[in-house]
Amino acid sequence: MRFNTSLLHGRKSGFDSTGATLPPVYQVSAFAHESAEELERIFGSRAPGFTYTRASNPTTAAFERRMAQAEGGAAAVSCSSGLAAVAMALLNIVQSGGEILSGSSLFGGTLDLFEDLKAFGIRTRFLPKVTPAAVEENMTPATRAVFAEIIGNPRLDVIDVRGVAAAAEKHGVPLIVDSTTATPALIRPLEHGAHVVVHSSSKYINGSGDAISGVIVDGGTFRWDFEKYPMLARYRSFGSLAYTARLRQDLCRNFGTCLSPQNAYLNCIGLETLGVRMERLCANALALAEYLRTFPALSDVNYPGLPDSPYRALTESQMKSGMGGAILTVRAGSKRRAFSLMDHLKYALIATNIGDVRTLVIHPASTIYALSDPRQRQSAGVYDDLIRISVGLEDIEDLKEDFAQAIRNMEQ
Repeated sequence: MRFNTSLLHGRKSGFDSTGATLPPVYQVSAFAHESAEELERIFGSRAPGFTYTRASNPTTAAFERRMAQAEGGAAAVSCSSGLAAVAMALLNIVQSGGEILSGSSLFGGTLDLFEDLKAFGIRTRFLPKVTPAAVEENMTPATRAVFAEIIGNPRLDVIDVRGVAAAAEKHGVPLIVDSTTATPALIRPLEHGAHVVVHSSSKYINGSGDAISGVIVDGGTFRWDFEKYPMLARYRSFGSLAYTARLRQDLCRNFGTCLSPQNAYLNCIGLETLGVRMERLCANALALAEYLRTFPALSDVNYPGLPDSPYRALTESQMKSGMGGAILTVRAGSKRRAFSLMDHLKYALIATNIGDVRTLVIHPASTIYALSDPRQRQSAGVYDDLIRISVGLEDIEDLKEDFAQAIRNMEQ
């Protein structure tokens, strides 16, 4: 099956005999069993089944299977939010004294999370750009994970997944990528050598802005050194899936990062239209970026799919049909002008999210990067006059007209 067909006719839930086209919402806390012996076997991972929704649930399991298939992965574990997914993906293999090698152009919430990890004795070393050479040069004996966003948010830099993955694996370290802004509709990072993929599925996977969630997809290809990663040693019998086994049976369960069944159901609905939505969103983003370049009042219109983008070649070689995602940024000349432009928009909503069906705009410096220091903002491509635009499904001519009138009315 090709991508869109697989989203509709791929792995089903397996927990419903009625023929329902979507998994039912098992909105329960606990599951009863015929005998104490049966429950004992399930708790001991000696039999399949469900015990308590904090550990697993049929609806969330259905979403996880669909995400694993969409990414071409071996298994997936869902979480209560995208940041919970990032935290669990890293804490699953990085302990006190360990180090994360990361790009510096990260979502502001991820930067804040890495700051919090210092209290756990986990250090993050930030690279100006995540390239194979930079990974080779900065790898140390303490490095336990390389982390990067496929398309940086909001710097919109694109990484060479295959090259970076090879450089990390050469040193026995996995590459964990956040593919929220790309989605499997544009690229399946595991096919390019990445080892673990993380999504804030609140965004494009869900697609409607109605459910907070995250998901971690394990490629099942990394050969874990249990001396280097002793926290996985207990799960060595799972082989290449030791990472997922610990994640599900230990870390996520104990941290209580479970996804609600209702949100898992909403994600299953959204996932089915991911491919067609991304085609329209990316086409709108490219068209809007090209149009906004015609306005002298704006500078530095940034979108990876533009012909002169330094990331156009990577976009064309890695992404489906060369699509560069659905986010673009513009600079308005000052914070006051940026606010004025945003305030004059009629269709684009001022909101802190991406991946909605509606176009959303935000001023990153005063919101999602409010806790970041000036150096971190600059590394992430965040400036006082920068506006991030998450392009929606509106008719492109309406978006063009909306931005044109807002620019005309923008304070000079």
